[in-house]
Amino acid sequence: MDARTKGRSRGLCFFLWAPGSEPQYGGQAVIEGVMMRGPRKTAVAIRKPNGALLVEAEANTSITSRYPFLKLPLLRGVVALFESLILGIRYLTFSANQALDEEEEEEELSTRDLVLTVAFALAVAIGFFVLLPAGAALVLRNHLSIFWQNVVEGLLRMLLFLGYVIAIGRVQDIQRVFQYHGAEHKVINALEAGEELRVENVRPYPTLHPRCGTSFLLLVLILTIIFFSFVGRGGIVWRLASRLVFLPVVAGIAYELLKFTGRHLEVPWVRAIAAPGLWLQKLTTREPDDGMLEVALAALAAARDDGPPVEPPPMESPSSPS
Repeated sequence: MDARTKGRSRGLCFFLWAPGSEPQYGGQAVIEGVMMRGPRKTAVAIRKPNGALLVEAEANTSITSRYPFLKLPLLRGVVALFESLILGIRYLTFSANQALDEEEEEEELSTRDLVLTVAFALAVAIGFFVLLPAGAALVLRNHLSIFWQNVVEGLLRMLLFLGYVIAIGRVQDIQRVFQYHGAEHKVINALEAGEELRVENVRPYPTLHPRCGTSFLLLVLILTIIFFSFVGRGGIVWRLASRLVFLPVVAGIAYELLKFTGRHLEVPWVRAIAAPGLWLQKLTTREPDDGMLEVALAALAAARDDGPPVEPPPMESPSSPS
C-alpha cells in the first residue's frame, strides 16, 4: 500500500444525523466516496482508482427493532451514536479497500485491522479531549469554584478540538474527505428543498447542514460545561470517572437538542443555537467538484425508499463486489 492510500485509510468520517419518524436521509463521507442512510436502506458510492463508480446497498438493521424501549428519548441518541460508529467502521473498511489499486489488493485492510485502529483512536481521543482537560482543570480547584473549573475545562476541550480540526484540515487526503463531506451536505440540502436531484441543480446548495455530526460534537462540548457543573466536587478519580460515566448521558441530550434544532430552524432563537455548529462546519467541509456530487447523488439514489429492495450483505463488509 503506498503512502497516499495509507493516509486515506486514516481518514475521518462525518455523520449527518437523520433522526425522527418522517423519512429523512443522512450520510457520511468515506474514502473517495459517500455513504447515505435512509429509513430502510444504507448505500455507499465510491470512486475507484480507475474512475469507475461502485455503488452498493444493504437493508438497515437496528437493535431498536428488537428492543423498542431503546427508542425512548436520550436512549435513542446513545444507540444512534454507537450504531453509526459501527456502520462507519464497516464502510471505512470497505471504502479503504476499494481505494487500493489492483496491484495492492493483496494488502486489503480487514475489518479487524480497522476496528483496532479505530479503538485505539477512540482511546486516544477520550484521553486527549476528555480526561486531559478534566485533569488540567482539577489543578485549579484551590483557586476556582466548581463552576469556573468546568468553564476552564470546557474551554480547554474546545481549544484542543478546534486545534485538531484545523491541523488535520491541512492534510491533502483529509481535504478530499472534507470535499466529499460537503458533497453529502449539498445533496441532502437539495433533497430536503424538493430539488430535482441533478448535479447542476445540487451545485448551488450550501455545504453546511444543521444535522451534521460536527454540530453534534460541538453541542456535546458545550453541554459538558453545563452538565458537569452539577456533578459536584471530588478527587481526581471521581472527576475522571464521572466524565466517562456521564458522557453517554451528555451525548443523548445533545442528540435530542440536535434533533429539535433541525426541525425548528425557522425560529430565531433555535437558529442562534444551531449557528455555532454551522460555523464549525466551515472547517470540516470543502466545496466539492462535480465528480464528487455525482458520487453523493448515486449513494442517495441507492438509499432511497423507492429504490429496488436489497438483501443484507455479509457482516464483514457492506457488500461483496460482483
